[in-house]
Formats: sequence, structure tokens, C-alpha cells
Amino acid sequence: MRKREQFKRLITFFEGFILWGIHIAMFAYIWFEIYTGQLKSPLFRGNWAVIGLYGAVLFLVTRLYGGFRIGYLRLMDVLYSQILSLICANIFVYAEIVLISRKYLSAVPLVEMTMVQIVAILIWTLICKKIYAVVYPPRQMLLIYDDRSPKEIMSKLGTRSDKYNVCDVMHLSEGLENILDSLQNYEAVLIYDISAYERNMILKKCFDLSVRTYVTPKISDILLTGSDKIHLFDTPLLLSRNVGLSGEQLIFKRVLDLIITIPVTVILMPMFLVISLLIKLYDGGPVLYSQDRLTIDGKIFKIYKFRSMRMDSEKDGAQLAKKGDDRVTPIGRVLRSLHFDEFPQLINIIKGDMSLVGPRPERPEIAAEYQKIIPEFNFRLKVKAGLTGYAQVYGKYNTTPYDKLKLDLTYIENYSLWLDLKLMLLTFKILFQKENTEGIDANQVTAVKDPTALSSETRHLNK
Repeated sequence: MRKREQFKRLITFFEGFILWGIHIAMFAYIWFEIYTGQLKSPLFRGNWAVIGLYGAVLFLVTRLYGGFRIGYLRLMDVLYSQILSLICANIFVYAEIVLISRKYLSAVPLVEMTMVQIVAILIWTLICKKIYAVVYPPRQMLLIYDDRSPKEIMSKLGTRSDKYNVCDVMHLSEGLENILDSLQNYEAVLIYDISAYERNMILKKCFDLSVRTYVTPKISDILLTGSDKIHLFDTPLLLSRNVGLSGEQLIFKRVLDLIITIPVTVILMPMFLVISLLIKLYDGGPVLYSQDRLTIDGKIFKIYKFRSMRMDSEKDGAQLAKKGDDRVTPIGRVLRSLHFDEFPQLINIIKGDMSLVGPRPERPEIAAEYQKIIPEFNFRLKVKAGLTGYAQVYGKYNTTPYDKLKLDLTYIENYSLWLDLKLMLLTFKILFQKENTEGIDANQVTAVKDPTALSSETRHLNK
């Protein structure tokens, strides 16, 4: 298994390369057989430039959306990523064809090609998934935990039985020596929220045995991910500046917000008017809904949304949306599933209250509840709140506050302009994924699922 592991990336590369080549070959056929004959002036060598650009765009978008990640993502996620990438690339190449020809040529050949390509994707993905399952069966995994119950993480791992097989669980109370002796019997180990000394000993032993190791990071681990490596001496140093974004990053981020937000707002204005009319006609209530939210340095601002709930939805106080929440109107249910209720926040971005990318702004009263359990929760306020962000792309609406904090800190500590652009593009991928808008459970008021477990977790953050 360990020898085969060394060739995993090579195998997945060739799998992706074959499908990528099939797509390019199909487009080359359509280009030469149909579109070149409709051009006023022949391109000669430029034909290969058009085909090459199509291949480059398709590769980059597929890589961004994870379409090549067979085995890592679920089967349906790979299919969704591949098809979405293909559609984006084909729309791009049609725009390119229109620019080259200087007139609108029929898109029918490209649409027909897209249908054939989707069939190829379905066949390719199923074959590759089958090969991957045979060559790389689920790893026999040991889960090691301490005070925090492992039920939640085991439930998540259980959704990927094709990749993980937790065949044994050991509590730290069973003794560090016993745990170290047991490591050689497993193909993978998950270290689930244990104190630093024991974690370091297990990590070193796993490294020595070449056992794959998964670790749930602590806050301090994430803070170190954005550190600068200093080599002034023969002793390595890590520098964490802990000030959020630098001056030039703030300027570039603001300019990017305005360059994108203002044109998008103008383009979407007709859709805003239609949505406003539908909300008004449904119950005659206000179209927009404003709410106090927190942004950088704990500043409070009024966030704007299209109203998706009944006018008396919070007569019993502030609370997050629940699964199957009967406060949501029929129109609101559609808006929330497509994230269209968030569109008015473009106004907040133009005003400077928010950024396109950043931590989602929490309500002050709910943030105060989270901070009682997780004192570090206000670390998210090192940057402006965002319309989309790391936690929105890689998490869900009902992600626990502690996990949301970790995701947001990962963004802050690894910030770059490219990361902002990447997260914006990835946002399109999650727009139609229902699990990203899933509400909290009916017995919850906030996203805290187990306050006792979280309290125990935060006691051990700095061990």
C-alpha cells in the first residue's frame, strides 16, 4: 500500500490528462470542421493558438474546482466540478470565437459538443473511481482522542467510507506508551484534539514509521501557518506579525472590491427589481431587511439582505435559521437556496462596511454567546467581514463556531490577492450545493452543537 501511495498523484495525473486530451480533441474537430470555414480570414498558425488557449483555460478551471481530484472528492463532487469547469471553458471559447469572427456565429455546435463531453465525463469518472477504489482501498485508521468526544468527527469520516475506515479508537488515558506501540498496526492515524506533548510524541513516531497522520489543528497551529521564516541565525525562527492585513494589502483589496462590485451591481439591477417586486407582492412587507452585524475591529454596521422570512420572524429574539424553518417564506426559500438574498450586501461593500471576501459578519448578540465558550472567537475581526470567504466556501451555514473560527483564521493568516480571486471563483461552485445552506438543528438557537465539548476544547487550546 505504501509503495502504491508514491504513485497516486502520477496515476490521477494521467487519468485527468486523458480526459483533458479528449476534450481538446473534440474542440479541435469542431473548430477545424465548422468554425474555421466561417471566418472571413484564415488564421493558419493561429488555429493552434485558439485550441491551446481552450486547453489552458479548461485545465486551469478544472484544477481550481477540483475536477481532477478523483479519490479525494466524492464522486458527485468530481462530476459536478468537471461539468461546471467544462461549461465555463466552453462559454469562454464561444466568446473567443465571436471576437475572432467579429460576428455572432451559431453556438449549436458547441452545445452539441458539450453534451458529448458530459457523457465522456460520466464514463471517465465512473471508470477512474472504480480503478481508484481497487488500487487504493480505505485506509485502516486509528483515532486517538482526549477530552473532546470523537462522535462528530467519526460521523463526518463515515460519510467517506470509500476513503477512511476508522477500525479502532483509543483514549489518551490508555497510556502514551501503549498508543505508540499500536501505531505500526495501522495505515493512518487521526490525532483528534489532544495536548501538545502527547501529540508531538505521536507525530514523531508516525513519521518514523511512515504512517499517514491527520491532525485537527489548534488555534495556535493556524496562527503559525502564515508565519515568515527567518534565517538570520543558525537557529530557525518563525515570525507572526499578528496585525491582520498590511497597508498595501488593504489598499489593493479595497480597489478590487470596487472594480468588481460596482459593475456587477449595475448588471444585476434588473434582477434586483424583479426580486423586490416578488417579495412585495407576496405579503406587502418591506423588500430589504437590515440587521446589526460585526466587522473589522468589532465595529457594528447595518447589513442589508432581501427579506426571506416572515416579518415577525424574530419576535422571540435573535436566532439562526433552522432546518425546515417555517419562518422562511416560499420566495425566501428559493432566494436562500441560491444565495440571492445576499445580493443587497453589494451596497455594504461599496460603502466600505464589508469586503467581497472575508469572514461572514456575525450578529453582536450571537457572537457574544460564542465568545463565552470560545474567547478567541473575536480573532476573526482582524479583517473586514465578507460576502464570501474561506469559511463560506469550505464550510457550511451550520458549521460549528470553533471550526468556523479555524477556517477564518486560515484565510487571515494566508491572505493574498490570489486567494481572494480563488475564493470568488470557488463561490460559483457552491451556489447550487444544497448542503452549504443547510440550517442548524431544530433544538439549536446558535450553531453551537455541544457547549460542554466546546468548553473542554477551549481549555486545551494552548497545551
